[in-house]
Amino acid sequence: MAVRSANALDTLKRFFSPHRADSRILVTFLALVAGLLAFGHLASEIAEGDTFAMDKAIVTGLRTAADPGVPIGPHWLQGWMIDFTALGGAPVLTLITVVVVGLLASLQKFRMAGFVAVAIAGGALLSVAIKAIFDRARPEIVPHLVEVTSASFPSGHAMNSSIVYLTLAVLLARSQESRRVQIYLITVAIALALLIGCTRVYLGVHWPTDVLAGWSVGAAFSAACSLVAKRLQREHTIEQAHETTEDARGEDTSPL
Repeated sequence: MAVRSANALDTLKRFFSPHRADSRILVTFLALVAGLLAFGHLASEIAEGDTFAMDKAIVTGLRTAADPGVPIGPHWLQGWMIDFTALGGAPVLTLITVVVVGLLASLQKFRMAGFVAVAIAGGALLSVAIKAIFDRARPEIVPHLVEVTSASFPSGHAMNSSIVYLTLAVLLARSQESRRVQIYLITVAIALALLIGCTRVYLGVHWPTDVLAGWSVGAAFSAACSLVAKRLQREHTIEQAHETTEDARGEDTSPL
């Protein structure tokens, strides 16, 4: 029993060691979103027996009472939200992915470039598949402030932005020795995903639970990609993000 306790303590120490900072943030973010999703589902079930009561309350609460076609806030906020939501659209995410894959290829990290391309493309396909399975209708209780064509659940913008920004942030963080830089990169990626998801609700094209589901699946997918990449790097199947101390002293002190 004492040996098991010691092993468990060693595992906790390794998990909470400095070089695991970005991993802990990802896990914490995933746990938080999963908790919010469960709470939102439970609350919407309880609220007046209507599963959509909370969704409706939030969506309508973001519009003026006199005219549901006018969002709350200053007049410039709508334009900002439309600009911000584009950061989670397919054109922008594809462009960012192509730039990063090209950068990795130019650094002769061809297998890492291929991994990033396959991972992000796989996430996009997963989003399409889940939408097709649930086929949830878009909110129609308020006018849409941007054009949409696909199903509502989960939010593709929330899910795909989580996958792209978190995956690339972890990749970049892995090349940094500073813990503060690692935390900054992952925090910025999470902030972008949160901002993009919130814009979808503000613009009236998604229910809040669509966005929560998108964040949850996207964060889980990104965390899985990070673990797979680390395993492949240890097996030398794909290139290291940077030359770790392991290369020099036979000891792994890489950020992830």
